[in-house]
Amino acid sequence: MGAERADTGEWGSSLSLDDQVCFALYAASRAVTAAYRPLLAELGLTYPQYLVLLVLWERGEVSVGELGAALRLDYGTLSPLLQRMAAAGLVERERQPADERSVLVRAGERGRALRRRAHRVPPAIGAATGLSPGEARRLRTELIAIADRLAGDRSP
Repeated sequence: MGAERADTGEWGSSLSLDDQVCFALYAASRAVTAAYRPLLAELGLTYPQYLVLLVLWERGEVSVGELGAALRLDYGTLSPLLQRMAAAGLVERERQPADERSVLVRAGERGRALRRRAHRVPPAIGAATGLSPGEARRLRTELIAIADRLAGDRSP
């Protein structure tokens, strides 16, 4: 019944769990995060810590604001995460002398050392999902578009 509405472009007002896009996203998110858990446990990382390191490995040193924007996290969520990561040697934080409010973040010694070992995570997750690389790219594009629309970002 839900598939019929999707095919005709009608959302309807069904309160059936199986008809809810939000539940499908929620269930998929939980399943993917669970698939990451044992892989990241081998690295001694949580999923949020892994995401922070992905940004830092890609971009090098970034401001806390840039990191928050990349991860779609607010300062109140990101700050305690970065504090724990700094205490574990995963990241280093440095206040800017010109602007004490600005803090730069980079991978710490332990965080840099994990990069090589982390290269096996994406292929393992790809295999677990059963998606082809093309399917994964298309799904990622659709999910980002949904997130952008819900966040009010209408830019392409």
